Amino acid sequence: MLSKNQIKFVNSLKQKKNRTEHNLFIAEGIKIVPELLLSKIKVKQIFASSDFLNITNIDKDIECIEVKLNELERLSALITPNEVLAVCEIPEYELNNVDFNDKLTLVLDNIQDPGNLGTIIRIADWFGIENIICSNETADAFNPKVVQATMGSIARIKVHYIGLAEFFENYQKSYSNKSAGRKPEGIHIYGALIDGENIYNSPLASNGFIIIGNESKGISNDIISYVTDKISIPSFSHSKSADGKAESLNAAIAASIICSEFRRGRSLNTNAY
Repeated sequence: MLSKNQIKFVNSLKQKKNRTEHNLFIAEGIKIVPELLLSKIKVKQIFASSDFLNITNIDKDIECIEVKLNELERLSALITPNEVLAVCEIPEYELNNVDFNDKLTLVLDNIQDPGNLGTIIRIADWFGIENIICSNETADAFNPKVVQATMGSIARIKVHYIGLAEFFENYQKSYSNKSAGRKPEGIHIYGALIDGENIYNSPLASNGFIIIGNESKGISNDIISYVTDKISIPSFSHSKSADGKAESLNAAIAASIICSEFRRGRSLNTNAY
């Protein structure tokens, strides 16, 4: 039987300040929790039905607490709880050790909606993108709504938080040092912008950064200066809104289309900067 302290503590992790203080987050469901058990993320506690505990291989070091559905409802962040809830350590990833030069990396500028962020993490997983760089204003990747929307991809994608201007300044400086003072060549910073080049007609590199901006405001003005290649997804809609423009795409949908185009394998021979 659950204690009042257990219920209070698990529920406290629904708030960012408490997740940060304890370095813990919660994940729920028979899809997500098994993914976490197979990952490098450390699972500390599991609250689950007897059915889940009987059919799931769980390390003996993990504390397992059998609960009934009505007890799980007192812990869950979901409208309909799903057999299991896990308390996990928030992973720490070293940004300085990542070699970005031979891979695609998503950069999220002030993405606010938890559902969008979770879906983008899932998209990154699908398209083989290992790292996502988030501005400090972007939603918390370990918010329960974000974790749920990732459908387990949070176990595989490394999400980093940093001021984006600071990140790009440090990256350019590091690249220049490695290049003995020469300007970085072949490194592209793509920005999804309304005035960008049609992505369907644009040659795209196999490596570089793809910046996705805020759902309503787009990429911040102070970040646009780092963009080397402006790209856009053209609208083919015949329907117009009241202001005469077609509605913009959801950030996660835009990210999906852009990542798909990059993975089509077209080559780019020109250098950035």
